[in-house]
Amino acid sequence: MNEFLLVGGMFLVTFLVRYLPFGLAGSLQIPEPLERALRYVPVAVLMAIVAPAVLIPQGDSVQFSWQNPHLLGAFAAFLAGWWKNNLLLTIVVGMAAFFISRLLIGRF
Repeated sequence: MNEFLLVGGMFLVTFLVRYLPFGLAGSLQIPEPLERALRYVPVAVLMAIVAPAVLIPQGDSVQFSWQNPHLLGAFAAFLAGWWKNNLLLTIVVGMAAFFISRLLIGRF
């Protein structure tokens, strides 16, 4: 019986968390400062995912040097994105810089 209550509670919590924003979307007015702040959420989440992968590639310590191919690729991608504002070019330049630096440095 406890398992059914546990699964039912998990269903209820998951459903309510996902349904309430859609169900209340028409009746709630979000304040302008909060709406402006919410525009930065995707960038913050992407940064939280990318930064550890770039700065801690082995998972044990921060590698902030020119011998880190992940950091070199990310820096090249940043420069390409800032310069041309083209997503495909940013990805291609970042991946090319990563693979070329990985070949030249010899680290995997």
